[in-house]
Amino acid sequence: MAGTARGNVTVMKPAPLHPSHPYDGLKPDVVTMALEAVGYVPDGRLLPLNSYENRVYQVGMEEGPPLIAKFYRPDRWSTPAILEEHAFALELAAAEVPVVPPLQRDSRSLFEHEGFRFALFERRGGHWPELGTAKEREWMGRFIGRIHAIGRTRRFQHRPQLTVERLGDEPREWLLEEGWIPDHLLEAYETVSGDLLDAVQDRFDNAGDVAQIRLHGDCHPGNVLWTDAGPHFVDLDDCMLGPASQDIWMLLSGNRVEMGEQLGQLLQGYTQFADFNYSELHLLEALRSLRIIHYAGWLARRWSDPAFPRAFPWFAEPRYWEQHVLNLREQLSALDEGPLPVS
Repeated sequence: MAGTARGNVTVMKPAPLHPSHPYDGLKPDVVTMALEAVGYVPDGRLLPLNSYENRVYQVGMEEGPPLIAKFYRPDRWSTPAILEEHAFALELAAAEVPVVPPLQRDSRSLFEHEGFRFALFERRGGHWPELGTAKEREWMGRFIGRIHAIGRTRRFQHRPQLTVERLGDEPREWLLEEGWIPDHLLEAYETVSGDLLDAVQDRFDNAGDVAQIRLHGDCHPGNVLWTDAGPHFVDLDDCMLGPASQDIWMLLSGNRVEMGEQLGQLLQGYTQFADFNYSELHLLEALRSLRIIHYAGWLARRWSDPAFPRAFPWFAEPRYWEQHVLNLREQLSALDEGPLPVS
């Protein structure tokens, strides 16, 4: 990405989109033929669903309800890593934890057609949870606790592990090396992001020896569907090894007092099924800080995918980066306040 001067402000110019993108070949007929190759009979109805990292479609069937077809982004995960995702989902489902596992055909859950790896799922409905009451938060806590109770029983061998380097240092260095930071913010970004990552590492050091368990990994309300029967996950695409608090902090919002009250209610439900190491309270704002840095790096790395400029046009504007630097400063202040109090 390059910049052009306009007065005292550098205006970001998005890099040109690649003339060929990995998903260019994923046409509707390819999706249909992929399911036919597995033994299903689509009826021609194809509805793209909201997904940026992968491509996900609701596919109508000649008989029975529609299926959900998820086509994995090429070169993102290895095949063993995807199979570990599937195995975790199937393990949870076998224990009656409400997740939607991949469908299996001849004991296989991952398929390939014309170079695209894909999986199929039952369609499950629901709405994003509001988590507006103590009852809902305790219910959500029980759900996460059940997942973690099973997640602790073994370790991933091929999925990533949550580290400060992977979620913080690497995206920061990539953004700087690739010239994404506007010139007028470069010094500020380098300073505050470096200070923030030092503070994040200090919080990890303060937490001590925290267990690394199998997690959902991206547990925010937008990735949870709620029905009268309670919450469920439909996707474990970001499952990883990490501290239990990674699946908790994204469910908190508001000021410190409000978040402390919400956390207490979540843990009221969580601890019915899994122990919680309260040393991990040191990690809550540290994990939020890593997500802010990683999210910017993720958008920049995916900018050659035409879906990203369409969905996030503001990302290439200087005002985004001005707000980003401000958010990093606010996180540095939040880390200075110490662990979140639990009510």
